[in-house]
Amino acid sequence: MEISMTGALLRRSLRRKLNGWVTLSVIGAFLALLPSLYIFFGLFQKQNENWQHIQEYMLLDYALQSLWLVLGTGACTIIVGVTLAWLVAAYDFPLRRFFSFAFVLPLAIPPYIAAYTYGSMLSYTGSIQTTLRETFGLTLDQRYFDIMSMKGAIFIFTLFLFPYVYLITKTFLEKQSAVFIENARLLGKNQAHIFFRIVLPMSQAAIVGGASLVAFEVLNDFGVTKHFGIQSFTAAIFKTWFGMYDVESAIRLSAWLMTLIIGIFIVERLVRKRKKYSSPTNRSTPLTRRKLRGIPMFAAVIFGLVIVTFSFVIPVGQLIVWATWTYGEVLNETFWKLLSNTLFISCISITILMLLAVTVANVIRFSRGSIFAVALTRLISMGYSIPGAVLSIGVMAVVMSVDKELGSFYSWLGLGANKLVLSMSLFMLTFAYIIRFLAVGFNAVEAGFEKTGNRYSEAARMLGMSMTRTFFKVDLPLIKGAVFTGFILVFMEIVKELPLTLLLRPYNFETLATKAYQYASDEQIHQAAIPSLCIIAVGIVSVIFYHWLGERQAK
Repeated sequence: MEISMTGALLRRSLRRKLNGWVTLSVIGAFLALLPSLYIFFGLFQKQNENWQHIQEYMLLDYALQSLWLVLGTGACTIIVGVTLAWLVAAYDFPLRRFFSFAFVLPLAIPPYIAAYTYGSMLSYTGSIQTTLRETFGLTLDQRYFDIMSMKGAIFIFTLFLFPYVYLITKTFLEKQSAVFIENARLLGKNQAHIFFRIVLPMSQAAIVGGASLVAFEVLNDFGVTKHFGIQSFTAAIFKTWFGMYDVESAIRLSAWLMTLIIGIFIVERLVRKRKKYSSPTNRSTPLTRRKLRGIPMFAAVIFGLVIVTFSFVIPVGQLIVWATWTYGEVLNETFWKLLSNTLFISCISITILMLLAVTVANVIRFSRGSIFAVALTRLISMGYSIPGAVLSIGVMAVVMSVDKELGSFYSWLGLGANKLVLSMSLFMLTFAYIIRFLAVGFNAVEAGFEKTGNRYSEAARMLGMSMTRTFFKVDLPLIKGAVFTGFILVFMEIVKELPLTLLLRPYNFETLATKAYQYASDEQIHQAAIPSLCIIAVGIVSVIFYHWLGERQAK
């Protein structure tokens, strides 16, 4: 009783002395919310002629194309991801440990790079058709190789986004489903009955959570839809902004897309809220894997090899071959400048982002359960669910408004009253990166704080140490692994981010992602191989580190 009262008094004391930390956290949350507010306010602006034309003739098509992409990809990723998660979690067969890691590797390949690669491979002059003609004398109907379509986009998204569903479902099955599945096995239920009557209903919340991440990634994409000629919302925003030079209509399209995203988010929350299962025992026992033999064993191995081959081996192998053809042309002074730009903007953004993530997570852990903590968490996490094209519109509007307000100051400096200083600099791109990926860094740091708890901090505070000194002397050494994890994950996201970088980068500032896109747009697919492989290499290192950390924590 005395300990709990002491803890409560200490938490109240901490809240009174956390003024600087709380202020910075609130400012960060407000800045994360600001671009979204600008977009929603755009709905109430006066409609121009372009918007009236878009609304009458094009808006419904944009909505339907985006909806078909989300539904098709969502259904396919659920089928592939859940099946693989069930195989790896519930059965033991040759190469199972390899597959457990290899099924995560497609996350290292951005879908737009995969789209360029497969699109070129399957074209009439690509490696596949050329081999068929020259080696086997076969000239097949082009319809069999037409990937530049809605079906092709769903194929690409499925192959390279299914790990979201696979990871979340596999984690759930391994840690929370053992009691139910083991009881069903003891009752003599066959594997089909267990999968369809127990595993699927019980895993519904996890499956929907993974599928919602897939939906957000599909709606965020620009490279695949642009390359395949699909009129999605994101492609329409680019077209309206750069083709019509109509920012107002682009803001309205962004608002409609955000409405669709909010709808997906609400559905996902409702499903998770209604589908909850509690274990009859407090003990968390691992799921016992059954050994596969005979035909089922061969089927599992072949299925796994097919998925790994198409989602990782083929695209990476083809890019390596192309790189051997073009390295002499691409590896020049311009490429090293490109690499330098990518590392520079990434490191600057990650440093600021992780400082803010650590600050917010430190504040929230002492207010956990309160309305303030819940609201702060939601605001900080908002940016990751907003597509890059939408966020870029909001960020641009915010930064240009700041430039406008600072016009008199710019004039005093001799720059001119209408000078766009912040809008034409790396500040705008860095600001967008921080809002977009703050949730990634925050989640990693929050997990570190949850693992260490508050007992050491409370002890240090009771000994008279200040909050800031306690953080640097006690908390930071304990969560440095979590901070490093957040750094790695955010670095991977920034390096492969295309829509934000493409829209908000300063003039003549290129990164690996924008250069790969530029090569592909100019029909120089082979030259795009080396920038693409650099992006994939960063992703592979991040995936390996993430897998190693998960294995270490599981022990």
